[in-house]
Amino acid sequence: MLCIPNLTIEIHSIKKYILFLEKFLNINTKEVVQGKTKTMYVLLNAPWSVLCYYAEEIGLRVPLQVETTQETNWSEDVLQYLHIKNILAQQVPNPPPDYYTCQFRTNKLKRFLGHENKDTFFKTTQRHQILYEILSRTPYGALKRGEVGIARLVSEKIFTAAYPLHEGPYQMPRAPADPESLSMRQILYQYWARWACWKKYQPLDHIREYFGEKVALYFAWLGFYTGWLLPAAVVGFLLSLFGIWLMVTDVPARKAMSHAGILFDNGGTVFFSIFMSLWAVTFLEYWKRTCAVLSHRWDCSEFEESEERPRPEFTAMAPTTIRNPVTGAEEPHFPETSRCRRIVTGNMVIIIMVAVVLIFLLAIILYRSILSIIISKSRNAFFIFSAGRIASLTGSVLNLVVILLLSKVYTYLAHILTRWEMHRTQTKYEDAFILKVFIFQFVNFYSSPVYIAFFKGRFVGYPGNYNMLFGVRNEDCGASGCLIELAQELLVIMVGKQIINNVQEFIFPKMKTWWHKRKFNLAHREKGANEQDNVSPWETDYELLVCEGLFDEYLEMVLQFGFITIFVAACPLAPLFALVNNWVEVRLDAQKFVCEYRRPVAERAQDIGIWFTILQVITYLAVISNAFLIAFTSDFLPRLYYRYTTEGSLRGYIDFTLSVAPNNFTQSDIQCRYRGFRDEKGHNTPEYYNLLAIRLGFVIIFEHVVFLISRMIDWMVPDIPEDVQIKIKREHYMAKQALAENQVRLPMWLEKQ
Repeated sequence: MLCIPNLTIEIHSIKKYILFLEKFLNINTKEVVQGKTKTMYVLLNAPWSVLCYYAEEIGLRVPLQVETTQETNWSEDVLQYLHIKNILAQQVPNPPPDYYTCQFRTNKLKRFLGHENKDTFFKTTQRHQILYEILSRTPYGALKRGEVGIARLVSEKIFTAAYPLHEGPYQMPRAPADPESLSMRQILYQYWARWACWKKYQPLDHIREYFGEKVALYFAWLGFYTGWLLPAAVVGFLLSLFGIWLMVTDVPARKAMSHAGILFDNGGTVFFSIFMSLWAVTFLEYWKRTCAVLSHRWDCSEFEESEERPRPEFTAMAPTTIRNPVTGAEEPHFPETSRCRRIVTGNMVIIIMVAVVLIFLLAIILYRSILSIIISKSRNAFFIFSAGRIASLTGSVLNLVVILLLSKVYTYLAHILTRWEMHRTQTKYEDAFILKVFIFQFVNFYSSPVYIAFFKGRFVGYPGNYNMLFGVRNEDCGASGCLIELAQELLVIMVGKQIINNVQEFIFPKMKTWWHKRKFNLAHREKGANEQDNVSPWETDYELLVCEGLFDEYLEMVLQFGFITIFVAACPLAPLFALVNNWVEVRLDAQKFVCEYRRPVAERAQDIGIWFTILQVITYLAVISNAFLIAFTSDFLPRLYYRYTTEGSLRGYIDFTLSVAPNNFTQSDIQCRYRGFRDEKGHNTPEYYNLLAIRLGFVIIFEHVVFLISRMIDWMVPDIPEDVQIKIKREHYMAKQALAENQVRLPMWLEKQ
């Protein structure tokens, strides 16, 4: 479905493009006048011969034999083993069958299932892929300038849209209907996108059948991640209750001016950090298994290695060709030296943008320090007492605003840089773009928490010898310590970002959809009532919003994963907030795809791409980060040291952590004390060096123990289940038999053997 808004715009390019298409496709045009705007809808349909040619060309897989094995998931298996009724399960009508498949060959057509019916042999999503392949490779101008493909025509506003049609409305019929008679879109709405389905399994096979493998893998990963958050949320919540109990009973907490720090800074912190580190490793290992099962079931296990084709823009603009060593075919080629130079240039832009982020971070640090000084000089006792807390909280909110603004600018730059780098396949293109944006977003979102966790309060100095930054005294942690401030920063950024994103995903699409429909309704008012009721499906779908891909959805979840693993020692409640958010996120995203978006072109994918590598890196960083948080930011080790060197209680611990200011600092007999392990001259005491050795030893032991257990988990959990390996071998065998050029029937006596 192509849509042209005005026939006077770029008429030459449109004519040339459509003339190329007429060689392959059946074209039907519908002209619609809406007020002063004339819109031309170009309806495309591929004949059987073209479908067969391109199915073989792009390596579509078609069925050989029905697979009868019943698929289950880990939670089903656990509930069944415990003999607990599974309230998450639901019977979804018209489940797509699972097949053994192989790549399509026209001359072997009769060996495939369903070859008798040409109308249903290729699935709807496969027809969409073939049509989009033709649209994306058809030129409309000079190839060397990259004037090829529907994506560029739409970006240049020559066409306003190109989209496959939805399968009718998503609303259920008014009269009671047999569930088996519902369309796939109605099934997805009734059994997936409604809020009432929040506690049910997602119908992943139905999602794949309607939206393609790439979208289905995203929802499979999101559902898997949300399910695994449940045990982490429960443990974190229990540890928070333990922290509340300690606030009431702990001796140093009762004696200190502010005892909120003990809420998260307690003995349970070490346990939870180890738990979440092992949780993250186990989660990724089991996701690899689940992904292997899904990619095989959805015929994508060999997509990236042998089936993915070069990007149309790369094909058009590549200066040379080279013989593929695997297939032997001539393919477009872009010199690696030129690409390396472009990648280096792109990396320089990333470094500049990261420097901009750090400059803004420095500005926010100065803002907090200056605001604290201003509030402290006011006459209001309440504000004077809460000066540090007010400065920290407003600084966190300001930091969130800066983060969101810089993200928009950099994402636009990353698109331009990645397109300029000339990556061969769409997967490599997306991986390069994702990596660029994530590096920037990582620094953007995590720079402030990292500063609070590892740098704030480290370079303050001591009374009479304070360190200055641009004439302003360096920030120090509050009476509760830096860990409670880190928890506050995490909650503001993580929860604040989640609330803003959910509001945007819930309200903005509905407002945009309402505005689009309002414009179209105004245009249709001149028509009669009967004509309004019979609006064509391509007009109805044109009123919907454009699906802009899955990048923002993945980015939001991966950043969240970083918050709940890298800084989990500071906020055990983070997994609980993530769990609640993700329950909402699944339904919001489902509603967008089923109800509010135009149907996206089905794309194939083998896995979640470079996002998995990013998750692995985050997991390793989480182990290191939590080790240093417990050792250097938490009071856990100083408490243990004090217990070991005294009678075993914490009486007098507060005095142990405070040093006496130098005599020349105070002008009276009043003794001034501050946090630190220094003598009256400002020199570090033996306790400081003892604790430093203990802290470094703890970091080394913590990392080695967690990484050792992680390696054991990796070794114990195979990446591909044994039954899937057997199915892969079986499928290869069947494909070899189906595509064999010479098949001689064996004698009866030999067959029986």
